[in-house]
Amino acid sequence: MSDQQRQLSLNAFIYPAGHHESAWRHPLTTPERLYDVSYFQDIARTAEAAKLDAIFFADGPALRSDVEHGAAGALEPITLLTAIATATDRIGLIATASTTYFEPYNLARLFASLDHISRGRAGWNIVTTGTDLAAANFGLAGHPDHADRYARAREFVDATVKLWDSWEDDAILIDRTAGIYADPSKIHEINYVGRHLRVRGPFNASRSPQGHPVLVQAGASNEGRAFAGQYAEAIFTAHQRLSDGQAFYADVKQRATQYGRNPDHVKILPGISPFLGDTEAEARDLEREFNELTSPEYGLAQLESLTGSSVRHLDLDAPVPAGLFGDAGDVTDNQQSRLQVIAGIVERENPTLRGLLHRLAGARGHRVVVGTPVQVADTIEEWFTQGAADGFNVMPPYYPGGLEVFAEKVVPILQERGLFRTEYSGATLRDHFGLPRPESQYADTSGAVAL
Repeated sequence: MSDQQRQLSLNAFIYPAGHHESAWRHPLTTPERLYDVSYFQDIARTAEAAKLDAIFFADGPALRSDVEHGAAGALEPITLLTAIATATDRIGLIATASTTYFEPYNLARLFASLDHISRGRAGWNIVTTGTDLAAANFGLAGHPDHADRYARAREFVDATVKLWDSWEDDAILIDRTAGIYADPSKIHEINYVGRHLRVRGPFNASRSPQGHPVLVQAGASNEGRAFAGQYAEAIFTAHQRLSDGQAFYADVKQRATQYGRNPDHVKILPGISPFLGDTEAEARDLEREFNELTSPEYGLAQLESLTGSSVRHLDLDAPVPAGLFGDAGDVTDNQQSRLQVIAGIVERENPTLRGLLHRLAGARGHRVVVGTPVQVADTIEEWFTQGAADGFNVMPPYYPGGLEVFAEKVVPILQERGLFRTEYSGATLRDHFGLPRPESQYADTSGAVAL
């Protein structure tokens, strides 16, 4: 696909008060509204007015953050997106849900319902959950290891898609004269049996508008990239340098090709967190304001959570020891993708511990860009045209204003350059991403199991 034909995909990654860890303390934000559905509906309308592809909520089944110093806790995202669906018309709706702490049938129902209610705008960000804190919330003695989580995840996605496919598109007849609502020969038990999961089916709802919700994935370890190449239709990732983004992009596209997939149907969307000002100096002053509000206690806890390494014994104003994250691996061969990003920052920039905390405060290892709207647009264009991204997961440092200024000042530049739509050309999230609607895998099956 030529650059002239390609169009950017842009999502708004909604992190309640903003992606900077001290956003809730800044007067530009309203943390009092983080449990107010109208707050999120307003944000979604801003994204939709800018013709963004989707909004996205991360989630996890445990309280991970230091609630004393950070705005921790959140509404359940699928429920929240259902409320947002009623207040919007076109914007895609992506939520995170764990293959470790759900079962395929109930997760399939949640996302199929969202896809029906939104008329085809749902996306599922597939995660295996990376924190041990979740296990105790589900009565488990421990969190499964990395390999077991991905083995279960593969079975989980296979079973879930089979459930979504178990009603063929033309199963519902509504023949009032004959008294036939649906054709049972077009509704199938899936009888899925794996090492981790067993699901009989069939599903108890008809096929949703998109065929099934868009499959999104965010893991970048070896297992994560292999999983993405096999299943993901959009990938959220974190890179600091263009070269790292290019290496990841080429690797995942090649993996998709090896699975017999069209690499153009795998959208790679790195995170970008823009501090915007009319001048670069204004943007840097704004970033400094946010950094000055950070709590070292919170930042240290977050760093230890990301890296699994103890850092509290280190001097905040001394350089981070070069070998502290020496076992991180690299961007194309590692099991600890976020640790690799942090190790790269330490190696290239030789920051003090306080400086590293400030670097990570902006977006937890995603790329922070500080500058004018033109400078931010230039960065987006460079990564898009130089083989590092199909678009971006936009992570404003503060909400709602950070998204508003991006929509008002950066999006028009991208539109003027012919890189981003000026109007929606379709109604579903698949339309926005340029993805095909999948056929039911049972559509041509002759031996259907009658109910």
